[in-house]
Amino acid sequence: MKQIKDEDKSVFNYVFSWQVEFALVLIIISAVLYFIHFQIFEDLHHILIFLVEDIAFIPIEVLLVTLIIHRLLDEREKEVKMKKLNMIIGTFYSEVGNQLISHFLLFDSNFKAKQSILQVDDEWTKEKFLKATNKLVDKKFILETNVTDCHDLVNLKKFLSEEKTFLLHLLDNPNLIEHDTFTDLLWAVFHLTEELMYRSDLQNLSDEDKDHILKDIERAYIELVKQWLLYMRHLQEDYPYLFSLAVRTNPFNPEATVEFE
Repeated sequence: MKQIKDEDKSVFNYVFSWQVEFALVLIIISAVLYFIHFQIFEDLHHILIFLVEDIAFIPIEVLLVTLIIHRLLDEREKEVKMKKLNMIIGTFYSEVGNQLISHFLLFDSNFKAKQSILQVDDEWTKEKFLKATNKLVDKKFILETNVTDCHDLVNLKKFLSEEKTFLLHLLDNPNLIEHDTFTDLLWAVFHLTEELMYRSDLQNLSDEDKDHILKDIERAYIELVKQWLLYMRHLQEDYPYLFSLAVRTNPFNPEATVEFE
């Protein structure tokens, strides 16, 4: 541990010393150029005027660079990152998310109410997406899960077990650090996967164990649907052709079909 700290200190000293040396070189170059200017024109008054003028402009330059230009660059960088993140989210829903929603619906005793408000189509506006999201965060609307057939748990376990490697690869993606809500979703799904895989006999669970599993399903279910709405909104705004396919494969619409009729 001490060796690691010593190495970190040596790296810091190296970087700091390099910066100091570079700053001194720049100051010396500037002084030499001013000296040459004075030797040629012998006009100290003119040099001081421009020197003071340049120094006076430094605060404005800092303002332009740090508060305006830097902010614009940050916004552009965030936009690029979000596009990459949404590509990852799209891959997740194509490979796992939509099928997982179909599995979760089997445990939702109030799934018809959700289906009625999640019939996303081309006519949806930003306000309608927001209204649907607000309904989903209403606990009275969300907390409607039950287990009617343990065979559904077995199928869910099998599906998540097959997709575990894919989920782990997503969690390893460093870009997800920028997207807390999607990371929370992945952790919720991964935790549910672990809970199911540790149980060898899902057909004979105690009532307490069923309740525990249902809470894990519920947690992942809520995050999955909320993130799905955000993703659909993103597709509608930026990728209408992908949005069209997503609408035609909407897991909340039992009548959805990929083929155009």
